Amino acid sequence: MVSAPALPFVVFGYGSLIFKARCPPPHVIAQGTRIRARPIIIVERQSNESPGLQFPDTSKAIGAKLFPGRIAQNLICVQNPGRVVTLVHKEDWDRFSGSDAFPDEDVVWGIAYTIDPVYEAEVRDYLDYREKDGYTMETLDIHSVIDGKEQTIIHNAFCYVGRNDNPSFIGSEPLDILADRIWRTVGPSGPNKEYLFKLANSVRELSPDSYDSHLFALEDMVKALDGQLSKESA
Repeated sequence: MVSAPALPFVVFGYGSLIFKARCPPPHVIAQGTRIRARPIIIVERQSNESPGLQFPDTSKAIGAKLFPGRIAQNLICVQNPGRVVTLVHKEDWDRFSGSDAFPDEDVVWGIAYTIDPVYEAEVRDYLDYREKDGYTMETLDIHSVIDGKEQTIIHNAFCYVGRNDNPSFIGSEPLDILADRIWRTVGPSGPNKEYLFKLANSVRELSPDSYDSHLFALEDMVKALDGQLSKESA
């Protein structure tokens, strides 16, 4: 009796996994563009960036219905950590967001990596190590607009979601304070603003539909700080 083929292992990557898409996870066999996912959200947290871990260039550009969140990236700089993005559940966002309303109109864009099922266990171990600082793996459906209608095109894609009970999690920050932090912070990975600029540019390039109001507003603020410094230095 022939056994049924193993289901593909699909991972939704966001944040630096968009602009580092040419260095994807091992054993990726497919990627694509212009799809969006709907159920989870984003917020602030601190993360350990593990050097040397890389991802391959075979993915789908997708959007998850999430809030564009922020997290601290450079744990080595304990006194002045930078910011990177993570996803959190909406109910968690509502508990710690303060006056920041959930932006229902926003979609967070990312990349769907389809992994060779033969290597699923190996890639899971790799990703669990890479995302070890306060993330849990959960599932979500990925959608795309086909012939003018939104349809589910990938069921139960895996996604790493931030936990608000881990020491690296920050929560919500006012946009101006967040922009100033990103503008000033430099860590082992380089200037934190480069993370922001690369992410914003990569989101623009993913699809004609890809847009993130929070991300682009933050980018404008940080670039304004750059411009202000240039004028003062002139």
